[in-house]
Amino acid sequence: MIISCSRRTDIPSFYSDWFFNRIREGYVHVRNPLKANQVRRISLTPSDVDCIVFWTKDPAPMLDRLKLLQDYSYYFQFTLTPYDNDIEPNLPPKTKIIDTFLRLSDKIGAKRIIWRYDPILLSKRISSAYHIDHFGDMSRRLSGYTEKCIISFMDMYRHLQGKSANLAIRPPDESEMYTIAKEIAYIARGHNIKVETCAEKIDLAALGIEHGKCIDNRLITELTGMDLKITKDKNQRELCGCVVSSDIGEYDTCSHGCLYCYANVSPKKIDQNRSLHNAQSPLLIGDDSSCKSQ
Repeated sequence: MIISCSRRTDIPSFYSDWFFNRIREGYVHVRNPLKANQVRRISLTPSDVDCIVFWTKDPAPMLDRLKLLQDYSYYFQFTLTPYDNDIEPNLPPKTKIIDTFLRLSDKIGAKRIIWRYDPILLSKRISSAYHIDHFGDMSRRLSGYTEKCIISFMDMYRHLQGKSANLAIRPPDESEMYTIAKEIAYIARGHNIKVETCAEKIDLAALGIEHGKCIDNRLITELTGMDLKITKDKNQRELCGCVVSSDIGEYDTCSHGCLYCYANVSPKKIDQNRSLHNAQSPLLIGDDSSCKSQ
């Protein structure tokens, strides 16, 4: 079993105490996102977990406790973008995040830390040239500390339109995608970083950019030495290449406040959920005394 930790929220950044408590207890309870009164128990014992995939923008709270994961295989999907606080309002300064990236890589190795440069968006002040310049700067800093970069282009979900209207945020068109990707591929090659896309229709193979898998059975096989027979996750978007996993997060619980986020709909709901968080509970949010087990 592969644990996704988590597409729905930033557990390393905001809920690392809870996560390590669940590792110690050996299980976690997860709500059905579509039926909140249904709860699934998922084992977290090393014998049941083939790999843990962490998704985060700031794993600093975990760095001094990675030794607690010595019995597990794991890797990080680490999002690092060039946006300022008008788009990512609650993140630490990027210099600090880059320092965290380098520290994490020193601890676990470059293969196990995947750089996510996503989503790529444009606005009044963010042009294709802006991305090319900043990707170049970041690549120089991260060279030798990661082997792969995942890119994707912004999807304009309906609930995001009001949030971003004053900044004129928009997805790149296909021509802009190709221009940005071409330069990213060229820069990345110079720093020995392989580039793949996440859930993108556009074909960039001519640039040396293949369609990727964020939850990647190829990497997991390499890390574990086990040839896992895992199928594509049918519960994800059609273009998503990820294999099957069990996600232990919950929507509307991340406080980074990024304007492009698909996982948060209501700031009020985030505050409400976080007020119900108990680091000792099997559930990320609240308790499961009134829930039905699946």
